[in-house]
Amino acid sequence: MDNLNFSAAAGDTPPPLSPPPIIAPPLPPRKGWGWMIAAIVLMVFLAFSLLGNLTQFFVNALSFSPAFHTEAFGSAREFGPKLEECILENNKSANKIAVITVDGIITSHSLDGSGYNMVDVIAGQLDRARNDKHVKAVLLKVDSPGGEVLASDDIYKKIRAFQTDSKKPVICSMGSLAASGGYYISSASRWIVANELTITGSIGVIMHGWNYRGLMDKVGVAPMTFKSGKFKDMLSGEREPSEIPPEERAMVQSLIDETYGKFKDVVADGRSAAHEQNKKEGKALVETWADLADGRVISGKEALANGFVDELGDFDDAVDRAEKLAHISDSNLVEYRERYDLSNFLSLFGQSGKAHDIKLDLGIEAPQLRAGFLYFLYQP
Repeated sequence: MDNLNFSAAAGDTPPPLSPPPIIAPPLPPRKGWGWMIAAIVLMVFLAFSLLGNLTQFFVNALSFSPAFHTEAFGSAREFGPKLEECILENNKSANKIAVITVDGIITSHSLDGSGYNMVDVIAGQLDRARNDKHVKAVLLKVDSPGGEVLASDDIYKKIRAFQTDSKKPVICSMGSLAASGGYYISSASRWIVANELTITGSIGVIMHGWNYRGLMDKVGVAPMTFKSGKFKDMLSGEREPSEIPPEERAMVQSLIDETYGKFKDVVADGRSAAHEQNKKEGKALVETWADLADGRVISGKEALANGFVDELGDFDDAVDRAEKLAHISDSNLVEYRERYDLSNFLSLFGQSGKAHDIKLDLGIEAPQLRAGFLYFLYQP
């Protein structure tokens, strides 16, 4: 007590109060390893992509040399789809027959976003077959209703050029359908094999378009067209059918007839060249074959009777015929397929959204005809 009084009397101030303890917030939970794994995977992808690009660069650089032809790299094409050889049937033979498949609509547009279309792929496959000394013949497997005029003609010319340059025969094996453009490219072959129930023929040309002027009138939309010449808006769907001058109809029909004449010339030339090589073993076109070239479809049996095909049979019969024409006793069946690697996968990120559209599978493949384009196409 005396001490307390003495301190108070001496005027001493009480000791300062200590501040309240600072309570630190709880530390956030430690992050897992997920982000690190994702970063490592991404770096591995980028490394593989860089390695693939460098490899392709050196392969392309070496391919400039005409002497650079090895089975490891196949064709000497500087550009084109990457193809690898796959064995369809191994008969322990040194001889090969290359199978090239034409399935679906014949088009010059890329359907899988890879940048290469059907014409590019077939050209690359023919180059591989030409440069491989073990390939003695090509078997063209066709199951197509036809397609674009220009794409069909390009494939036809490449097949004819392949046979002329390589002296290797091309034998066509028709599937369920080889009509219009499908028959156009088939007629370039040395020999055609069809099933008696194959649907073929449909020799003709079609151009498709829409006239939507009536719909425009109903919704109150009036077209405004400024043109430099009388026929600058040919095939426009904005005009009344009565506004189309007779001269325009005649010009369009003349274009159709000219292309149709080209189709008939191709059939006549192709079958004539094949018959000249096949002699009595094959079939020649009958004198009245043009009567069937009015767009109608015919069966394989009727096609044989009129000289459009050389033989009735299936795929195995076509293989036997290929071996006979190539003068070999046995062979391995090979196919050149597009090779997809990491660079193809990464390229998907740079494509437009159109390549990634979701499609509803209805079990059918409806041809996407574009207005104003000419087609060798059978439309059931």
